[in-house]
Amino acid sequence: MDIQILVVEDNEHIREMIKTYLQEAGYAVDVCADGALALEKLYDKTYHLIILDIMLPGMNGHELLREQRKLGDTPALMITALTDDDSQIRAFANQADDYVTKPFNIQLLVMRAEALLRRSGALSKEVRHGKLALYPEVLRVEYDGASVTLTRKEFEILMLLVQNKGRTLSPATILSRVWGYDFDCDESTVWTHMKNLRHKLPENIIKTVRGAGYCLEVT
Repeated sequence: MDIQILVVEDNEHIREMIKTYLQEAGYAVDVCADGALALEKLYDKTYHLIILDIMLPGMNGHELLREQRKLGDTPALMITALTDDDSQIRAFANQADDYVTKPFNIQLLVMRAEALLRRSGALSKEVRHGKLALYPEVLRVEYDGASVTLTRKEFEILMLLVQNKGRTLSPATILSRVWGYDFDCDESTVWTHMKNLRHKLPENIIKTVRGAGYCLEVT
């Protein structure tokens, strides 16, 4: 599975430079120049890392990060021309994971991004949750050491649940993040895949939250 990174920066030159270097490093990169648009992307898609400027049109970086933290704990690296202590303190108070001031060395920025990805487990060849082990590079799943055969979409749903363990995801959220916002299918597609996942997993670790969606049992 591709590592997905969102870059939110209103300076076109900086935005495209970051995108180019991250793509050359092998990552899938989305970009936008507006904080409000970035929040829409965060609702529609799961990212492994967010790189965001503070001074943005529509919604500044602090506001965007506060809203994103309501969705999950995706690592966030803030880039800004603001070098004062108060700005950095505010960023970390809003749960930023790292803070880089402009001008910066682009190679160093990529290395700091990769450090956050390693820390979060996104670059790991193995993702574990209790008895469950997922191997994203080969789309393989094991449960308590036994192999579990899943389709690609089933694997992607399970990975999404693992990445958001303990949180309830609505069918609409799963649909948009696994199939894409514009994919022409309804929420019954999610129900069918959940039924198949539960049938294939030795234990029912996927819980239905009535009227809300699905979550992975926390172990």
